[in-house]
Parts: sequence; C-alpha cells; structure tokens
Amino acid sequence: MSARDIYLSFFMFTVDLHPDDPRYTEVVVRHMRELRNMGYAGFDLPVFPKGAGTPQADVPRYEKLREALDAAGLEDVGLTTNVATTPTCDPTSLIAEEREAALAYLKSRVDITAALRGSIMAGPVLFPYNVFPTLDGVPLWSDALQDWLRPRYRVAQPLFERLGAYAAEKGVQVAVEPVDHWETPAPNMVRDVLDFLVGVRDPHIGVCVDSSHVVLGSSGPKAYHRDIRDAADQRRLHYVQVSPPDRGEVADSWIPWRTFLEPVLPVYDGPLLIEVFNAIPAFLTSLRLTRRKFWIPLDDDPVPGVPSAYDVAEEGIRKLRSELAGLAA
Repeated sequence: MSARDIYLSFFMFTVDLHPDDPRYTEVVVRHMRELRNMGYAGFDLPVFPKGAGTPQADVPRYEKLREALDAAGLEDVGLTTNVATTPTCDPTSLIAEEREAALAYLKSRVDITAALRGSIMAGPVLFPYNVFPTLDGVPLWSDALQDWLRPRYRVAQPLFERLGAYAAEKGVQVAVEPVDHWETPAPNMVRDVLDFLVGVRDPHIGVCVDSSHVVLGSSGPKAYHRDIRDAADQRRLHYVQVSPPDRGEVADSWIPWRTFLEPVLPVYDGPLLIEVFNAIPAFLTSLRLTRRKFWIPLDDDPVPGVPSAYDVAEEGIRKLRSELAGLAA
C-alpha cells in the first residue's frame, strides 16, 4: 500500500469559515500551516448557507478564500467540502418547487467545491440533517419511518441524476454520507445509500464511508465488507472518513481499525479524512456533547489536563499512520 494523503476536518475549529472576513482567513491560514507541518496534506471545509441571498451568491466568497490561501503559500493544500441539506433545501421534498430550490443549492455547493479546487463534496446531502419527521406531532420510527421515507427517496433520485451530470462537468464527486440514527433519520447505513443510488445512473454521485457511523449504525462486518465491495465495483466509493464513535480523539478510541480499513484500502486511493467534532457551540446540542472542548491555541486559554486541538490532531495523524503501516506490513 502506498502512502496516503491524510486530511483533517475543520470541524475541529468551526462550522463557519467566514470567507468574507480577512481577519478570520488569517486564523484559517494559521491553523493550516500548523497542521501541514504535522503532515496533513489537506482539509475538509464546512460550507453552510450564509442565510441571505441566493445560494449561488456564496460562490465568489469561497473563490476569494482560495485566492487568499494561495497567496499565503498554501496553494498545494488539498481541499474537500462538507455540505448538509436543510429543511429549506430538501431534495426529498414532495413539493416540486422545493426540490428545484434544493437542486440549485446543491449545484452552488458543487461550484464552491470547484472554486476551492476540490474534487469531493461530501456530507448528509440527501435528507435534511438532524431533522426527525413527525406525523400529527408524533415521531415516526421503525416501519412507520421506512414507509414515510420510501416516496421521498423515489422523488429525490431524478434530482441526483441531474446533480451528477452537473458535478461531472465541474470535476466534482458528490459523496452521500450515511449518518447513524442517533443524529439523523436516514440514510443510516452504506447499504441505504447504495439502494438509493440504484435509481441514479451517474457514478459521480457515490457514498462517503465514516468509521463512526459504521460502528454506530452498521449491520456488521460481513455486511460492511459486502457494501464496500459493491460501492467499489460501481465506482461510487468517493470518500473515506476516520472518526471515533464519540467524534472525539482518534488516538485512543473504539475505532475497529483493521475491520474498517482492510476492505477499503485496496479499492480506494483518495484521501483519508480524520474528522473530530470539537465541543464548539455549534455541536453541543446536535451531538449532545458532554466531553470538554479541546482548547484551540491562540484562541483559548490553555486548560490544565485537557489536550489542545493541535495535540489531538497530531496524535490522530500519528495513530492513523501507525495503523496504515501495520496493515501494509
């Protein structure tokens, strides 16, 4: 196995890159320089709606961010994007006008990825993240939930077919991320995404595999091996993310390293993303975080007995490299 590019998610620091703010861009540059010195080849950047104007208006903002990174000597840093759909940008809506709005939103996120010179856009881009459906105020679970999901999967397939054609023009792969049932109602497993993609011909729409969600929401190792094989055979294994079940420190965690990586490495040659959700305000409620925040150098005062975000990042890449070396031996 050849050396792998390892990326780090900026969820360690923020969910909003403030690309219009030169002062915050300086913070982004500082983090990237420190992390690149640790061996990170690139970064996964959150790209969320600004909340005003059309989605396409966000594209020039990220073009300026890429220009600023290049000017700071970071032109060789690889970038991917993390995107989530929302209740107002829902590709599974049964209302055609709302689906068209969602398609426009997702196309703009593809454009942002291309503007950043990225080739992978990943995340929970199918159903709105962390929004659990109800009927007459009663939450839907199990059979009732699956019945509710079926027509919504069906109406979203033509939209993703169109999105795949657009992404192909831009040189971007869209990786639908299955997220465990603690965080979102669907899709929860790699097989859920592959079943949805039966109705989407364009292989530019694929799947993102995350160790955290595999552990918390998978059917088991045999099903996982089958799903990875099928995704690879279909040329749809677009992104692989390494994240502990608690979304915290990678170095000492419950990641089943061999079980997770062994099926992936022979069939996937893209970057491996270390994804740590720091206990920043944006994640406290949605992820129900109880652990302390990894303090961020130059932003926070050091906290005795608590590792810094840089410590966690450095120990994480060291651990992943060690596991890769063990598998290659």
